Amino acid sequence: MARLLKKYNEEIVPALQKELGLKNIMQVPKLEKIVVNMGVGEATQNSKLIDAAASDMALITGQKPSIKKAKKSEAGFKLREGQAIGVAVTLRKEKMYEFLDRLINVVLPRVRDFEGVSSKAFDGRGNYSLGLTDQLVFPEIDYDKVEKLLGMSITIVSSAKTDEEGKALLTAFGMPFKK
Repeated sequence: MARLLKKYNEEIVPALQKELGLKNIMQVPKLEKIVVNMGVGEATQNSKLIDAAASDMALITGQKPSIKKAKKSEAGFKLREGQAIGVAVTLRKEKMYEFLDRLINVVLPRVRDFEGVSSKAFDGRGNYSLGLTDQLVFPEIDYDKVEKLLGMSITIVSSAKTDEEGKALLTAFGMPFKK
C-alpha cells in the first residue's frame, strides 16, 4: 500500500472530518485522479520530440502515456489535423498516491528558487493545477539524454466541493503552499 494512501486512511480522514465539521466519513474529500499533460508544440517540425516526451513521461509516471493529436488544422501554427502535439497520463489509485508522494517530497524541493506553490491555482471546485517548466526536476530523468526541455501541467482532481476543502486535503498531504 502506498505511504500516502495509508496516511490518508489512518490520519487525514479523521482530521479532515473534524476540521471541516463533516458528519459522515464519506463526505471527507479524497483524491480521484492526477492528470499529467505535456504539450510538445515543436513536434510539428520534429516528430521525434513526441517519442522523447512519451518516454520521459513514462519514466516520470510509471505508466504509458497517450498521444494527443490536433483536432483542427491551423495554418498559423503549421499544424495539420491528426498531427501529434502532446502526451498525457491519467493516474489513479496506487500510482496516483505514489506520484503525489514523489511530487511533494522529492520533485518540488528540487525546483530552483522554490518558495511554495500558489494557493490561488484552484478551479472553484476543489481541483488544483500546477505547472513545471522542465522535466529535469524529476530524479528519473537522465540529464544527458534529454533532447529538449519540456514543461508539463499537473492537475490534481479531488472530490472536494469547494476550494477550501481541496486546500485542506492537499495541506494534509503535505503540499507546500506559499505563506
